[in-house]
Amino acid sequence: MATRFEHSTLVEIKKSPKRGRGVFAKQPIKKGEVIECVPVLIVTWDEIADSELADYAFTLTEKKVGIALGYGSMYNHSYKPNARYDDEGRQTKVFSAIKNIKKGEEITVNYNGDPENQEEVDFDVV
Repeated sequence: MATRFEHSTLVEIKKSPKRGRGVFAKQPIKKGEVIECVPVLIVTWDEIADSELADYAFTLTEKKVGIALGYGSMYNHSYKPNARYDDEGRQTKVFSAIKNIKKGEEITVNYNGDPENQEEVDFDVV
């Protein structure tokens, strides 16, 4: 699949109750629809460890992390997500709906990668 990076018109950032900011649907999104395709910057944990950026990183290896551009690093975690992300190589993430999403609904993903994965994450889940 050839990747084309464009800003998505489907989503926006808004305040998320108890979570800070989050990604929300600007219009209905159908199950299976790609929400956004974003480039990923690869950096080391050491480069971001003492910064707020560390809270927005995807772990790639023990030493490397990815910062998803677009709104990619702004999706909040849920064990009952309505979207998922898939890696297209190491430098691209594709976010897509796994359920129909209503206009105004927050879009969440499971930070464990697999939407069904119930393993604990390293923060308190709201």
